[in-house]
Amino acid sequence: MAYKETYPSALLTEAVEAISSLPGVGRRSALRLALHLLKQPAENVHHFTSAINHLRDDVRYCRCCRMISDEELCSICSNRNRDPRTICVVESVRDVMSIESTGQYHGVYHVLGGIISPIAGVGPSDLSIRELTERVQALENPSGAEVILALSGDVEGETTAFYIYRQIEASGVRITTLARGLGFGDDLEYADSLTLGRALTNRLIFKP
Repeated sequence: MAYKETYPSALLTEAVEAISSLPGVGRRSALRLALHLLKQPAENVHHFTSAINHLRDDVRYCRCCRMISDEELCSICSNRNRDPRTICVVESVRDVMSIESTGQYHGVYHVLGGIISPIAGVGPSDLSIRELTERVQALENPSGAEVILALSGDVEGETTAFYIYRQIEASGVRITTLARGLGFGDDLEYADSLTLGRALTNRLIFKP
């Protein structure tokens, strides 16, 4: 029978179980963090938990691009120095942060909230693809605009890119993809800034 670690307090047990529910945090690491929090001044711990509560309860998503925001429009969409006719389509908020760290992109974004994955039960209707299509259709002179499909190079990413291409190709918008400086299956969030910056700068016309 496997050994199960026990704790001297039900409150400590509850805290360890809560912390260990986070990705990549095992029970021993969770115990270490829980005991660390116990040593901190009460106001520090209250501030920590309050910040988490506010994040979960009060965070908003940009009505235009679906990026995390404190306002109705995120700081990128509301920035008049950004090019609203160049839309970079990404899987997640983390991907936006990765691309922004390169300092080489000055357009706007569209966050899908995932990629098409039949195995995981994620279909096109579970993502913000319809909103993207509506965005593209609302563009004036779409032939002078560009949609960059900055999705992972694995099968699911390619499937999602192809699906989006089929939805927006008739609009006449220029559809591009990242240069293959990124390896097959690479996630944007794990690419270094230099590699990702080059992939953006040398982007290619998307070919289904």
